[in-house]
Amino acid sequence: MTHEEREQLIKTSWELHGQVEASYLSSTAKQGDSEWIERQRFLLADMSLHLLQTSVKPGKINLDKLRDNLHSILTISDQFLPTAELKKATEKLYSE
Repeated sequence: MTHEEREQLIKTSWELHGQVEASYLSSTAKQGDSEWIERQRFLLADMSLHLLQTSVKPGKINLDKLRDNLHSILTISDQFLPTAELKKATEKLYSE
């Protein structure tokens, strides 16, 4: 992938991020509300877009951002896959 293609992909991801984040922020659902899980799905999509941006950005990958992206994704995903213990797995991300 060329530098220009990477830049275009990142630009597109920011456009998508704006739409996803707007949907997340427009929800006032609180944990326990029936709409809560839908709001969490938008938050997961938001964090996934950040991971995309971190991973395709030209140059050396920023490992701190990568850890933060993965921590967020695993933490949010834990409620969807509770038996996978994803939140517990995040402890190892920062144990260097």
